[in-house]
Amino acid sequence: MKKLKRSARLVEMTQYLLIRPHTLIPLTTFADRYNSAKSSISEDLAIIKEVFEEEGLGELQTLAGAAGGVRYIPKVTSASALQFIQQLCRQLEQPERILPGGYLYMSDILGEPMVLNEVGKLFASVFAKKNPDVVMTVETKGIPLAYATATYLNLPVVIVRRDSKVTEGSVVSINYVSGSNKRIQTMSLARRALKEESKVLIIDDFMRAGGTIHGMMDLLQEFKATVEGVGVFVESGEVDEHLVDDYISLAKLSTVDQKSRQIKVVPGTYFNENELSGSEYCV
Repeated sequence: MKKLKRSARLVEMTQYLLIRPHTLIPLTTFADRYNSAKSSISEDLAIIKEVFEEEGLGELQTLAGAAGGVRYIPKVTSASALQFIQQLCRQLEQPERILPGGYLYMSDILGEPMVLNEVGKLFASVFAKKNPDVVMTVETKGIPLAYATATYLNLPVVIVRRDSKVTEGSVVSINYVSGSNKRIQTMSLARRALKEESKVLIIDDFMRAGGTIHGMMDLLQEFKATVEGVGVFVESGEVDEHLVDDYISLAKLSTVDQKSRQIKVVPGTYFNENELSGSEYCV
């Protein structure tokens, strides 16, 4: 690559880091890429680090030594998280979203790239310290959320199927009881999709009683895997007891009155988990 002026180099380095979160990049990579001395690269990284932290974009971790380098860790400020979640709650409270049975129409929101980007960043921020190996979800509406989260964690996505596919080879299938309607259902996962003893982050779009997530946890036992965290886009507040206790939700559907077409959505457990105590970030 041709030698760039510092201003251009800073822009290009920033972009390089942003699209490679949680990736350790040796300083020699930048030195060779820009035909610059390591000392100049270190100065550039110090400038980027300062801007990232001041603007709430995340942080740069520097590891010294021959095997060291720099790693970008996405993070979200408390103010940004609160603003986004409040906007999300207002969107979800639109009366026309009410479906028969008290369900909420969310497919349009889950199809908006900007929303998915922010959701992925929030989940990646709060679960980063868990150091999961993969992000797991069950088909189908949770898939975009899982990929958005995995993008910011730089992790693969594992998708649990309702029905096994011949193209996936040998699978592990289990029966589970739906938490909301108590129906027995089936889910399966290809043996090749997940290594044994993996650390798994579960992401789902909606949780009523938690039967599906609990089913995924049971399925993971067949792989000797551990659940490092559970992230839920929206949870229902109209259940007496959840089958899953330890989870983080972004929004909580507290009231759906089909007769008056009134919906009440409040921030979920995200801020319970992240009592900031004056800290700038939500992690």
